[in-house]
Amino acid sequence: MTQALILVDQRDNVATALRPLEQGESFELELEGTRDTVQAAQAIPFGHKVALTRFGEGDAVIKYGEVIGLATKTIEEGEHVHIHNVEGPKRQGRPR
Repeated sequence: MTQALILVDQRDNVATALRPLEQGESFELELEGTRDTVQAAQAIPFGHKVALTRFGEGDAVIKYGEVIGLATKTIEEGEHVHIHNVEGPKRQGRPR
């Protein structure tokens, strides 16, 4: 069986789809030494992110162990995490 999701860092709260995922598919991941099951709440394209937890508006989306964005609305566990529900984190200081 081919691995369907990859968790880059144990601090991450999203995993990346290694193939297109179908709504309702279930996957096992090891999170901080504990096996957890995640079910895709909707179809998720290859290379896109899946929520491993529920996000409220403004919650940090973490990948690579770093904040990569903030939820713009509620995202339920197993939902597709992408530009339709995440915005880049606000930067402090001078624009580059």
